[in-house]
Amino acid sequence: MTTYTAAAHVHSDWSYDGRWTLEDLARAFAKRRCAVVLMSEHDVGFDEKRWADYQAACAAAGNDTVLLVPGMEYSDKENRVHVLVWGNLPFLGEGCSTDDLLVQVARHGGSAFLAHPTRRDAWRDPTWVGRLTGVEIWNRKYDGVAPSREALALARAHADLTRLYGLDFHTRRQFFPLRQRLDVDGALTVQSVYDALSGGRFSRRALSARPAVFETGAGLAAGRTAEYARHRLARMLRAHAARKSRAR
Repeated sequence: MTTYTAAAHVHSDWSYDGRWTLEDLARAFAKRRCAVVLMSEHDVGFDEKRWADYQAACAAAGNDTVLLVPGMEYSDKENRVHVLVWGNLPFLGEGCSTDDLLVQVARHGGSAFLAHPTRRDAWRDPTWVGRLTGVEIWNRKYDGVAPSREALALARAHADLTRLYGLDFHTRRQFFPLRQRLDVDGALTVQSVYDALSGGRFSRRALSARPAVFETGAGLAAGRTAEYARHRLARMLRAHAARKSRAR
């Protein structure tokens, strides 16, 4: 096995709300010493042909330093539950029910992770949780500088779920040292990364520290305090800007 550093849950301009090209992402994550970028484009606007074109584009944009691994972020028709899917799969359809999606992922031997469970309370009473590979317990875009309380509770209640740290990268704000350490068997290829994910051969790191530092005890408390302070400051700044605008 060889261990590689990976960034997970990254969107390019192939997603409707993405802005960065695949080539720019490859260069940016190479500078941040990531050998693998686990892409996860929104399913909106995709079909089988676009999925094939996207896979080819990821292969072309990668280089000797960074491997871009194609993946999808599937959402249900209500846009409530989002699932990150990686594996050697066809395009599974836009707006699939979560139950049907997970059945298809299992049939094709893929990996499925519940994305940002806190968003729209996607974590509440998921009857399909047993068919997930894992859960994204820390999403930089939605959770900020500390893991999600609800996602951690879900992971603790279902010990078989593998925990994932994701950036949900859309803009520079999501450049944050949340990483996976993938144990890859043989050469580094898209397929060997898929195999590492489905086999659970990866661990998570934040600021190069082991998970316990941020997921328990004083580290978790400090992170949540910092996140609360960050939100409070942001509200104050928005209120100040609004007052200035009204005064003009």
